Amino acid sequence: MYVKICGLSEPEHVTTAVEAGADAIGFVMTRSPRRVTPERAAELAAQVPPHVLTVGVFRGEDPETVRAAALASGVRAVQLHGRHPHADFTALKDLGGLLVRAVDAEADLRCGAYDEDLLLVDAPHAGSGLPWDWAAVHGRPSGHWLLAGGLTPANVTEAVTAAAPWGVDVSSGVETSPGVKDSSLIRAFLKAAHSR
Repeated sequence: MYVKICGLSEPEHVTTAVEAGADAIGFVMTRSPRRVTPERAAELAAQVPPHVLTVGVFRGEDPETVRAAALASGVRAVQLHGRHPHADFTALKDLGGLLVRAVDAEADLRCGAYDEDLLLVDAPHAGSGLPWDWAAVHGRPSGHWLLAGGLTPANVTEAVTAAAPWGVDVSSGVETSPGVKDSSLIRAFLKAAHSR
């Protein structure tokens, strides 16, 4: 099970995620309680070993803004969250990193439909931290796709059973309050997800 821990902003949480076996770490560079600057993301990404993917998360920004932040931060992947047009992905292909398309279950769920490398299927209200009907997407997404939305250490096994994703993504489910991560929750989530 591929696991992405998203919304990290403190060095100790990056270290915890890497040591506990995260496959990818996300840095939010858009409007959010988890927002970090590209400069802060660069500092955090510098402590991530090459085998762990670093992802810059954006929502609604134009491709040039995304490009500038991705280059300044040094992330190796860009995640565009929401209803970005295909042209935004095309415009960022030359960055050379992975592209992640993050959408809700009403979108086109074919991984690669927008020339992205990974698909992330999130809750109808992204960032709410609320569980949703994970079984509704069972068998629908194709290719390498991550399930997100309302996942916690306590329910990730249930969610994976319901949706059968290739991987999972968590942010608020490993927090004690919005934007405040907890190392013990990060470790517990990774342990539960990897038990699948």
